[in-house]
Amino acid sequence: MIRILVTLALAFAAATVPALAAVDLNTATRDELVAVPGIGPTKAQAIVDHRTANGPFKSVDDLRDVKGFRGKLVERLRPELTVAAAPAKAATRAEGKGAQTVARAGAGRIAEEKPRK
Repeated sequence: MIRILVTLALAFAAATVPALAAVDLNTATRDELVAVPGIGPTKAQAIVDHRTANGPFKSVDDLRDVKGFRGKLVERLRPELTVAAAPAKAATRAEGKGAQTVARAGAGRIAEEKPRK
């Protein structure tokens, strides 16, 4: 009997964890956004469209720039939403070559310096 109760408790806990997790405005699909109480299909699509047109959100407050989202609604949704840090910009090929050049130049100077006696 105790095993059954423990199993049921663990199953319930595992089922509720996804519901407690905040939804990332920068990665959520339309369907994931619709699952947030207070965001319907139209508003979810507006978020996706805004993100596509303007790039990633920097904070939940940026949601105010999306049509249909104003002060009180954004404040009510805040606990349900998050904005993860935007991915770091990948180094371009030219930047990579510049970094190699600096490393080589620095290595040459170190080799040329001799300790004084």
